[in-house]
Amino acid sequence: MTRRITVVTAVHAPAAHHLPDAYASLAGQRLPDGWEWHWVIQEDGTTDEVRPHVPDDGRVSFRQGRPGGPGVARTIALARADGAYVKVLDADDRLTPGALARDLAVLEADRTIGWTTSRALDLLPDGSTAGFPGDPVEGPVERGAVLRFWRENGYRAQVHPATLCVRRELLTALGGWMALPASEDTGLLLALNAVSRGWFTAEPGLLYRKWAGQVTGQSAHVDPAERDARMAVAEARARALAEFGWTYPAPGGATAATR
Repeated sequence: MTRRITVVTAVHAPAAHHLPDAYASLAGQRLPDGWEWHWVIQEDGTTDEVRPHVPDDGRVSFRQGRPGGPGVARTIALARADGAYVKVLDADDRLTPGALARDLAVLEADRTIGWTTSRALDLLPDGSTAGFPGDPVEGPVERGAVLRFWRENGYRAQVHPATLCVRRELLTALGGWMALPASEDTGLLLALNAVSRGWFTAEPGLLYRKWAGQVTGQSAHVDPAERDARMAVAEARARALAEFGWTYPAPGGATAATR
């Protein structure tokens, strides 16, 4: 029986020209026998500027919707996520060779791991790459570890949410990405770590493109009032989930099927 990993991408018109590079990195992935990928692209808007950049491939589906930000686009795309796992791939980023296979190896081997992340490298305009300081060692990320580090290090997570691969039923149980104008992926990561163990892979899994049009490079992203509000909501959600005691897997080992 063929099993599927769903790759979810939110895209808006300014980033659409990067989709062919993202596709090339996905098409080059080698999956274990019996596995396939499905790329679900969701435009955050209804322009005529994205569709021309969508690859003509039966494994790729494209939809549009009213604009609401990347978190809304990714969450509505979950209606088309029919795989056991959901992998994030931002429209302007690229997967490294073997990234999907490494994610699958961890999640298939240990049902107590709810999600994976990996090392990310900045992809600079000249084509060179640069790493981030302070990556953790490869291995499990215990519950609560991400929130503690994030709070103690100026709201910077020690693992990159753009590298996330997660069990689909766990993602939907948490409601998808947060309804925030930015940091929606960090908010999800904090929530996931509040209820489940994760994993960090030390081998780079993502090339994180640095370019003038990226959303995180805009002035609105660092507005102090909005940033404080985003951080407060994300932290409150994670703390509430931890205090309620809901965990994955459920006590006794009961989990939803992923096949």
